[in-house]
Amino acid sequence: MLSAGALRTHLLEARLAGPVATSRETSLRSYRLFAARDPRVLLGLDPERAWRQPELLRLIADRCGVPGDPELVSGPDRIDPDRTLAALGAFADRLRAAARARAPVLLGTGHPHRLLGFYAALARALSAAGCPVLTPPQGRCIDITTRFGVRTRTLAYARGVALVCAGRGAAEGCGTGVHTHSPLPVRTALGAAADAGGPLPALVVGDHGWVCGAGQLGIEAIGPADTDDPALFVGEAEGRVAVAVPLDDAVRSGYYRPLTRYVLNRACLSQ
Repeated sequence: MLSAGALRTHLLEARLAGPVATSRETSLRSYRLFAARDPRVLLGLDPERAWRQPELLRLIADRCGVPGDPELVSGPDRIDPDRTLAALGAFADRLRAAARARAPVLLGTGHPHRLLGFYAALARALSAAGCPVLTPPQGRCIDITTRFGVRTRTLAYARGVALVCAGRGAAEGCGTGVHTHSPLPVRTALGAAADAGGPLPALVVGDHGWVCGAGQLGIEAIGPADTDDPALFVGEAEGRVAVAVPLDDAVRSGYYRPLTRYVLNRACLSQ
C-alpha cells in the first residue's frame, strides 16, 4: 500500500503539486474570463451568483493553496500537496460508496493523452466491483467550438472511458482522442442514455466539462482540476461538484499511476 507520506513526496517530485507548470498568468486570465462568464472556462457550469476575480482567487487559494496575494501576477502557480491528499481521500470515499451500491458510473476525459490510464484503472476496478460502466452512445458526432472554429468530434470509448476523436465516422481506431474542455460530450452521452430509457449514471468521474456538465445537471460528479480550472472549484463551493481534486492535470501519464494505487486502496477497490 502506498502511504500518504510517500504519495505526498511523489506529488512534489512529479510536480503534480507544489510549484506546477501552470503559470500564475494563465490562472489569473482564467479567473477574469470566468468572472465575465466566458463559456470557454465555465465548462458547462452556470454559476448561481456573480463571481468577481478577487473572490475567485480567494476561493482557489482556499481549495488549492495557491498564493492569495493579488499583487503576485507572474511565475509558476503552486498547489498545496496536503490539500491534494485530502481531496483524493474524499474522491476515494465517493468511489467506495458507488462500488458498495453497485451504482452505474460514467467516466470521461478531456485530457485523454494524460489521464486516460488513470480513469481506465478506475473503470476496471468499479466494473469488477459490480458497477455498470456506461458507454452511451459510441460513434455519436458532436460539433464543438474550438479556438480554430467549430469542429466535428466523435464520441468514443477506450477501456470504458469516454473521449472525443477528431472528425466524423466510426470511433474505432481513433487513438487516444483529442483535448477538450467542452461539456457537450457529457450532455450528449447523458441525453442518449435518457432517450434509450437508461440507466443514467449515479456518479460521473472525469475532468473539465465532464464534471461541470454532469454536476450542472444534478448528477454527482468528481474529478481533478488544475489551478486554471476555476469552474470545478466554484461548482464544489456551490454544491454541484462533489469533489474537485487540486493537481496539475497535464503531466506525463505515468506520473498518475501512484495516485491510482492510492485511490483504489483507499476505496477498497484494489485488485
